[in-house]
Amino acid sequence: MIKEIIVVEGKDDIQAVKSAVEAEVIATGGFGYDKGFIDKLKVVAENRGVIILTDPDFAGEKIRKGLSKELKNCKHAFLPRGKALKKGDIGVENATREDIIEAIEKARPIITEKRQEFTKEDLIDLGLIGGLNSRKKREKLGDVLGIGYCNSKQLLNRLNNFGITKEEFIKAIEEIDGYDR
Repeated sequence: MIKEIIVVEGKDDIQAVKSAVEAEVIATGGFGYDKGFIDKLKVVAENRGVIILTDPDFAGEKIRKGLSKELKNCKHAFLPRGKALKKGDIGVENATREDIIEAIEKARPIITEKRQEFTKEDLIDLGLIGGLNSRKKREKLGDVLGIGYCNSKQLLNRLNNFGITKEEFIKAIEEIDGYDR
């Protein structure tokens, strides 16, 4: 049984997550959540913790950001777009049981103290910014680290804010393209 409450977007997502793990799961109903829902989540976040698992699309990211601003003590779980896609539809409900479990296992909290472990120059040196295949490389890196796809600015923020270590980062880089430093 997972201690934290898992927050998803809709009813189909609840079913998919509950078929993968034993956990309490609640849905935001898309953007339709209100102050009462947030107040309830704040109490839950304080007592049990919250894992946010939204769809890997624009709406899901917007919901994640909105919830993150309101909640402390929450973790973020990400599904790669390719693992949440079925017949052109992107959503948690389309992911396999194994992919949902993996996303939840890789869930990470945001670190509140300012951290500058990684710089823009690190990302440029490793071809994650400004290269021909930078987008694809960031996508693969996000999958391996469990932080989801991000543009270059989001990647830098997530690397620093999710507490990823240099060792973890280099291991992930090695995994995606045989990079050795």
